[in-house]
Amino acid sequence: MTATTKPKSRERERNPDRSREHILDAAEQLFAEKGYEETSLADVGKLAGVSRATPGYFFGSKAELHRAVLERCFADVRRAVREGKARALASGRTPEVILAGAVADYAEFVASRPNFVRLIEREALSDRTVLEGMPLRTAVWEEALAAFRQELGLDISDTAEAAHLLFSLVALTWFPIVHGQTFLKALGLDAQAPDFAERRKRHLTTLLLGALRERATNASTWTES
Repeated sequence: MTATTKPKSRERERNPDRSREHILDAAEQLFAEKGYEETSLADVGKLAGVSRATPGYFFGSKAELHRAVLERCFADVRRAVREGKARALASGRTPEVILAGAVADYAEFVASRPNFVRLIEREALSDRTVLEGMPLRTAVWEEALAAFRQELGLDISDTAEAAHLLFSLVALTWFPIVHGQTFLKALGLDAQAPDFAERRKRHLTTLLLGALRERATNASTWTES
């Protein structure tokens, strides 16, 4: 550690709240990039600009730090869900316009938090059960589903249809982040191209609007029959 970085490290450790956030930021980046097994508390401390022992002081163990990182990510998701719901309900717009806004909001959210997507993907491919024992994860997705149904005016009794629509939105926005270097390149697409994000949002909106309109048509047909 150089002489110029030591004062910064000491300053951070004198501010507990700031130190905790720096540690969480560093841990999120490392767990996403290297994975849980390949990341040590010493690695986190080094990247966070604090002493090797500081992450353990704040979080106790690597497992608890990892859990805290995931919980902070899901808290961010819940905050975004609530903000999006408030905007949608206050707008008084049609379900089609609200859906387009939801697509844009969520696409921008995951694009600005690629580490969150990679963290969840790593958990899905591992043998760990951290997410299964995390009540906040379940609560967040239940709240997201309820908000989605309320914003779009979907039939309260048809939970499965709304869940499929929300799942499609999540899956189709995550895929380019996870497979930007694999499937997308093979298809001649570049996730870093200036127009990719906007074209992707328009495409997803068209797909999901089609599903929403088909559902409305079917519901009308069933009612008439």
